[in-house]
Amino acid sequence: MPDRGGHFGPFGGKFVPETLMAALDELERAFRKARRDRAFRRELEDYLRRYAGRPTPLYPAARLSEALGGRRTYLKREDLLHTGAHKINNTLGQALLAIRMGKRRLIAETGAGQHGVATATVAARFGLQCVVFMGEEDMARQALNVFRMRLLGATVVPVTSGTRTLKDACNEAIRDWVTNVRTTHYCLGSVVGPHPYPMLVREFQSVIGQEARRQILEAEGRLPDYLLACVGGGSNAIGLFHPFVRDRRVRFIGVEAGGTGLRAGRHAATLVKGSPGVLHGARSLVLQDRHGQILETRSIAAGLDYPGVGPEHAYYQRIGRARYVAVSDAAALKGCALLAETEGIIPALEPAHAIGYLARLAPTLPRRSLIILGLSGRGDKDVETLARHLTTDGTNPRRV
Repeated sequence: MPDRGGHFGPFGGKFVPETLMAALDELERAFRKARRDRAFRRELEDYLRRYAGRPTPLYPAARLSEALGGRRTYLKREDLLHTGAHKINNTLGQALLAIRMGKRRLIAETGAGQHGVATATVAARFGLQCVVFMGEEDMARQALNVFRMRLLGATVVPVTSGTRTLKDACNEAIRDWVTNVRTTHYCLGSVVGPHPYPMLVREFQSVIGQEARRQILEAEGRLPDYLLACVGGGSNAIGLFHPFVRDRRVRFIGVEAGGTGLRAGRHAATLVKGSPGVLHGARSLVLQDRHGQILETRSIAAGLDYPGVGPEHAYYQRIGRARYVAVSDAAALKGCALLAETEGIIPALEPAHAIGYLARLAPTLPRRSLIILGLSGRGDKDVETLARHLTTDGTNPRRV
């Protein structure tokens, strides 16, 4: 757990307008009380099981493993959840907290649209008003998810400022929250932002790693050698990693968006190329210039197109508990094609980055290595992008 101020070592904390301090304190109190409340835990577990579809399978990817030279690889299938990604683990928890606090309006930011869809879904289920902020560029490349949100009754607000992507959607959501803080809960989608969000979102997403730990022990009789997951803000990765954090023999690898190269403005590899700074209410690693101005980012995966990262990830890197790497758009596309052709599973472009890195990593590992890869979402939302960028046989990027 972070310290009382919400710090993971030198990272984390609260850097927000005074208007929001009371709301953050209220949220932390509600969360800590709910964690101790057996009725709340039962209700959340019931919704996760009967509504969202937990537990998700830990799938032995035999043909993928064969293609990787026999390195046994399991996929944690969060793509099979209701709404198609891990995001609903968090939105169900936060919606129940909002109801406890008497707040009937949810707002959210979204990049790839999966968090927006998950927020709109739980708002519809519980009869809450929902407003989702989304950058214009992301709305264009994720049109399917925009339609899904609107079909679910949410208002989708286009964000036209800045780079018109996830960073700017976060900015607008925070502005709305400041204005409507008494009636509104900000359903933040990742382990970023001011305390208690990094802690709160991690706790709701840790069900991923808790299940994976039980499942791999049942299947193999031992823990994995490696855990791999993509990292934008980092919620699916921290959800997989955290339940194994004390198992020092289990190595964590987070895979960031290398875009079209590791020069400024061409990637979103915050842990690989970032420096300490403050973004959206917390101190972490950010992509910034020497004057502290936030740099533009680029990724083929809208959900990874963010210039910051969760403070707990920054701390894991600082203490050497996790390693973080960058994978290019082209390698992610090849990873997507590899999984589709070997297992009949089309992943979202976000976890395709982890698959792309696994294809490079596997030949360097001992043959008896055991790997769990977090498959955080399905690829329906990315089919049009894939059609533009892959050849008809799916093996090589056509243009990125």
